[in-house]
Amino acid sequence: MRTVTLLLASVLMVSGCSARPEAPDAQSGENGRADSSAGNLRPAHHKADGTFVNTDGTAISKSFTDLLRWRWTRTEPEALPFPVLKPDPAKLQNPDSPQITWIGHSAFLLQVGGKNILTDPHFTERASPLSFLGPERVVESPLTVEELPHIDAIVISHNHYDHLDEKTIRLLDEKQKHNPPLYFVPLGLKKELNGYDIEEVIEMDWWETHEFSGMQFTALPVKHWSQRNFFDRNKTLWAGWLVDIGEFRFFHTGDSGYSSDFAKIGEDYPGIDLATIPIGAYDPRWFMKDAHMSPEEAAQVFIDLKAEKAIGMHWGTFILTDEEMDEPPVRLRAALKKNNIRVTDFSVMKHGEVLRVIIGQSPEAISDISD
Repeated sequence: MRTVTLLLASVLMVSGCSARPEAPDAQSGENGRADSSAGNLRPAHHKADGTFVNTDGTAISKSFTDLLRWRWTRTEPEALPFPVLKPDPAKLQNPDSPQITWIGHSAFLLQVGGKNILTDPHFTERASPLSFLGPERVVESPLTVEELPHIDAIVISHNHYDHLDEKTIRLLDEKQKHNPPLYFVPLGLKKELNGYDIEEVIEMDWWETHEFSGMQFTALPVKHWSQRNFFDRNKTLWAGWLVDIGEFRFFHTGDSGYSSDFAKIGEDYPGIDLATIPIGAYDPRWFMKDAHMSPEEAAQVFIDLKAEKAIGMHWGTFILTDEEMDEPPVRLRAALKKNNIRVTDFSVMKHGEVLRVIIGQSPEAISDISD
């Protein structure tokens, strides 16, 4: 039993559930941009050893001792069977207005302006490199890959297993073998996707922009870290994604602790119509705070971004941390009330729910799409 527990702890260690910060990089400049005064032209979030840090100069790393302390003392939350709505695939093929579907965790299908975009797609049973161990999906996926419409683009926020799922990507590749989507990934992840035989990949650093098929994708800094095996900690970058489709502006946070990055994004990239913001995987705070925001911090992120609307994510699909599965929405509602934010402006969706997003108005549930 001890061996199994240690193995599970090792799996979790590389799947993005826990972290602590290391000391700042001495060469980091303001807001993580290049520090020319140090005689160094590389961006400040690029360390000389090939790893990356956050804009405050810190690298979020792991303490195996702390990991074991958490794993040995925790009580795992109860698995809750949340209701799953089943969108009608035929109606997803031809939406009559901009809409978004929550697939679960950080995976969304965004459909705007005739374009179909997936965020951090995950359709399989585990967020783990192993088929028999690691975080298991508690709530089934409301869609299969085969039921998806044609996907134009996919954004990946970072290389933890609950956000970058190899099996899902291979299934997507098989479905669209002759007309594949274009993947947008942070620096260092193109090689990983190439290893899955995915060639249509755009790799981007923070603040870089790429135009594709009438859309504009911008990689932006969030506070997180990366690791996929025991030897690649922070060797690939992490990012939030700003997507502009005509007049519609969307921001996918991916995964992040709270930081000043969001206020900066709100200033530099005004007019965000819709943001997806994580509200779960935050307890215990002594261990999770630097990498995962609380619901109260998520409400502040909404304020910082100056977004018109937001949707909570990164909760209710896997058991990754210690809070009860149904706690994040409850705490979010209290935080919204405290900050005088309407619950219709920062929504919490059911798995498989489809929201019609109308700019300047409350999102409306499309009841005839979900059975």
